[in-house]
Amino acid sequence: MTQTDLRPGPSQGSTGQDVSDSSFSIGSRRVLELDGSRLLRVGARPSLGQYLKELWHFRHFLFYDSRSRVSSQNNLDSLGRAWMLINPMLQALVYLTIFGIILETSRGVINFIGYLIIGVFTFRFITSAVTGGATSIANNQRVVQSFNFPRAALPISATVRELFASIPVFLLMAVLVYFLGDYMIGGLEEGVVNITITWHWLLFFPAILLALMVMTGLGLLLARAVNAHNDVRHLITIGTRIWFYTSAVIFGVDRFADAGHGWLVTVMHLNPAFCVLDIIRHAWIYDGFADPMRWVVLGSWAVGLMVIGFLVFWQGEETYGRER
Repeated sequence: MTQTDLRPGPSQGSTGQDVSDSSFSIGSRRVLELDGSRLLRVGARPSLGQYLKELWHFRHFLFYDSRSRVSSQNNLDSLGRAWMLINPMLQALVYLTIFGIILETSRGVINFIGYLIIGVFTFRFITSAVTGGATSIANNQRVVQSFNFPRAALPISATVRELFASIPVFLLMAVLVYFLGDYMIGGLEEGVVNITITWHWLLFFPAILLALMVMTGLGLLLARAVNAHNDVRHLITIGTRIWFYTSAVIFGVDRFADAGHGWLVTVMHLNPAFCVLDIIRHAWIYDGFADPMRWVVLGSWAVGLMVIGFLVFWQGEETYGRER
C-alpha cells in the first residue's frame, strides 16, 4: 500500500510566485490551509455586545419597515386609513353608551367623556403594540429563515409601527378631549371641570415614551413564547382583555375602593397601563400631576421589561425560524 505524502510546501501561481505559505501537497494536488478561527456557525447567537451593535446597524430598517407598513394598512378598504380614526371613535361611542349611560359606570368620575376617550384611545394603542410585537416572529417565518439579521428587529419594528400609526389617533384624541371632554349629556352629571390646554399636556410625551418601552419589552418576551408555543396567542387575547378591565379604562378606580376591594385597587396602581392613563388624564383633564408613584411604577416597569425582555429574546436567537 502506498502512503499519501502530506508534506508542507509552497504553492505557486502561474507566475511562479508563492500563493500561500500554509499549503500541503497531496499527491499532485496542493490544498490551501485556511484560518477558520473567525468563522461562526450559521445561525449561531452572537455575543450581547455584537448583537446590540448589529441591531444598531439595522436602525434604518426599523423606521423604514414601520413607515411602509403603516402606509399600506387598510389600502383595500374604501375609506383607507380613515379607519384608523373611525375604529377608536366607534369603540369609545359604544363604551359610552353601554357602560357610561346604561350601566352608569360614570358615577364618581368628573369629565367622564374625556376620561373615557383617553382610556379607549390609549389602551387600544398599548394592546396593538404588544400583540404586534408578540406575533412578529411567528408571522414572518419566511423572512427569518431567508435573511441573516438580529431577530429583535422584528418585534421592535412592530412596536414602533404602532406608534407611527397612532400619531393621527393621538391628535384626534387631543381634539376630542379638548372640545368634548367636559361636555355633559343625559345621565352624566357627576360634575365638570373646564378643560384648558396648559404645559401639563406635555407630560403626555414622556408617559408615552415609557409606555413604548414597556410594550417593547413585553413584546420581546411574548415573541419568544409565541415562537416556541403558538397556543400562547390565545392566552394573549385573554390576557389583554383582563388587562383592559384592570386598567380602569371605562370606569373610575375609586368605585372598587368604596366597595371594599382594596386589593384590586393595589393591583391597578401597580399596573403600568393604568399608570399611563392616570398620568395623561391628570395632565389633560384635571390640569395637574398624577401621584408621583405612577411615574415610579411606570419607570420601573419600563426599564425592567426592556432589560429582561431583551435578554430573554437574545437567549433564544438560535431558535427563531426553525421548522415546527
